[in-house]
Amino acid sequence: MISPLRSVTPSDAADVAALFDAARLRQARRLSSKTKQALAIDVGVSPAAIGQYESGVIAPRPEVVTALASALDVPVRFFATGRPLAPLDTSDAHFKSLRSTTAGQRNKALAYTEQVWELTHLLERWIQFPTVNLDIDSWSGLTRDRVRARSAAEKLRSAWGVSLDGPFPHLTRTAEANGVVVVFASFASDDEVKRISAFSTSKLSRPIVVTPPDRVDDVFTHRFNLAHELGHFVLHEDGVHGDIEIEREADRFAGELLMPEKPMRTLLGPRVEWDRLAKLSQVWGVAIKSLIFRSRQLDIISDASARRAYQRLETMKSSGLIKPSPTARYEGEMPVLLKRAYEYAESQGADIASIAAELAWHPARVRELLRSGDERPKLTALL
Repeated sequence: MISPLRSVTPSDAADVAALFDAARLRQARRLSSKTKQALAIDVGVSPAAIGQYESGVIAPRPEVVTALASALDVPVRFFATGRPLAPLDTSDAHFKSLRSTTAGQRNKALAYTEQVWELTHLLERWIQFPTVNLDIDSWSGLTRDRVRARSAAEKLRSAWGVSLDGPFPHLTRTAEANGVVVVFASFASDDEVKRISAFSTSKLSRPIVVTPPDRVDDVFTHRFNLAHELGHFVLHEDGVHGDIEIEREADRFAGELLMPEKPMRTLLGPRVEWDRLAKLSQVWGVAIKSLIFRSRQLDIISDASARRAYQRLETMKSSGLIKPSPTARYEGEMPVLLKRAYEYAESQGADIASIAAELAWHPARVRELLRSGDERPKLTALL
């Protein structure tokens, strides 16, 4: 059993006030989606005081520390210094839907990712995670031209042992096997983060991709979003986050990774044949809409044909003929890295309570971050 917070064990609010970590207050407030003004009202201080606490100008009094913990739903000792922390800001992450999100939504996502890293960092005490195999430095130097995305996608397939001409099986599991942490973010059920489709960062000790659960109701959407974020990792380490051209290039990379040009030119015909597209969708793990787009991108069909196909596709979706396929049905697309790391830690004597104590979180928070896999109950016996 691990002993919680060996270096710092504050016994009450007075001790925590003496060891107050301003960055922890900022993290907790961002996770709660509270403004400084809203938190100030909850706690009974001025917004200026909250700003001073977060900037480290002054530390809150013990009674204020207790009130902050209550308002932000964290243990009092959450605010004590002495634990690993990797602060992120907007320039450290790629948001697939940056322009449709608010600063508060992005800050909440960033704070969540910080905690994903903290849990990962702690679990690495028991188990060696897969080596990160992205080779960002060499790929980011590719010449920025129209074949750059294709070259990077081919290099990634080769590096990960995937055929250049066939479907990309189990994208999520393969990414995890190459050191990428993939998480389905439980916070995304909140209305304020519904617009976030996916985001990622490569600024920490290992790359992390976070996807809200409502975006994984369709496995094809999830696979494309993950491929998009992988494109950022291999092409845009130093790019301007949110730049429209960078986002377009990440989309091109995703298309090339999941639908390589050579086989697509053979498989996609000059006529939009729906039965063919439906079969290709299942075999290649991409949406029918993506196949239509790829057909147009490769000049296999005309703009007019593509427009008609999109219209017909929406009609078929509206009538229920084409329905999304939940990611949970596809084992290889469900993230398991953190869950399996915890299972090993558990075999060595750790448990949810002890890990929560070390992180100074509520146990429910640890469970949330480990709940990235398929939570459906398993049928173990028929009789």
